[in-house]
Amino acid sequence: MLLGVHCSISGGLQNAFCEAKSLGIDTFQIFTKNQRQWKEKTIDAEEKAIFLNSLKNSNINTAFSHASYLINLAGDNDVLWERSAKALISEVQRCNELGLKFTVLHPGNTKSLSEQEGIEKTIKALKTVIHATKNSNVKILLENTAGQGSSIGYRFEHLRQIMNGVESARIGICFDTCHAFAAGYDIRTKRRFEIVMEKLDNIVGLKNIHAIHLNDSKGELASRLDRHEHIGKGKLGLEPFRQILNKFQHIPKIIETPKEDNMDAVNLNVLLRLIM
Repeated sequence: MLLGVHCSISGGLQNAFCEAKSLGIDTFQIFTKNQRQWKEKTIDAEEKAIFLNSLKNSNINTAFSHASYLINLAGDNDVLWERSAKALISEVQRCNELGLKFTVLHPGNTKSLSEQEGIEKTIKALKTVIHATKNSNVKILLENTAGQGSSIGYRFEHLRQIMNGVESARIGICFDTCHAFAAGYDIRTKRRFEIVMEKLDNIVGLKNIHAIHLNDSKGELASRLDRHEHIGKGKLGLEPFRQILNKFQHIPKIIETPKEDNMDAVNLNVLLRLIM
């Protein structure tokens, strides 16, 4: 089913496989470094060998990363913009070393800039990153956002504009259910889900969706609130997850909900019951 969770790398990157095995999943997302620190991580030869061997000998079909939350390619601070571009280059390089197929990226926050200016700065940065990693096949997946604060990427049109601007087959999309709903895309019923998917296909192209984040929403429709809830416990209900699981079996799907009280296993079981 290509269904999994965001796995912890606490104690070493290879520990993600231990968590994945305990949950019986065939795909996972990880951070390749501390996501809340600028300090970059160098993958040494031993760690790389252990990770690649674990990937080869596990039941994991697809593994990918989520880029640091600190990265902001759309903002008004040029020093931070340059630091962000360098951090994304390093992230792509680590993914390449570890055999990860994608890295998921939040397009960024414009701060004092207009949305158009922020989109243009994001395009410029991504072009720089793609050129600096031209020998890599790792894709950068733009994640649709909830529209909280000054973030861009909450409209499908933003994502399309960035993709058109960068003009690279290595730019794709990660679709987040919570973010889409919070941004105003109503996917709560089968019919409404189909309407949003048709819009997504017309604007971005479903062929460019390479990963999906399965998160329920604490916030209401169009609330712009980026707060994930356990599957079926939020404002979305179960129908959009049923639709995704049965229509997008070929796309890796990741849960990003709070992990306390063994909730990853609980959420996975809820989702598995939706498969027809």
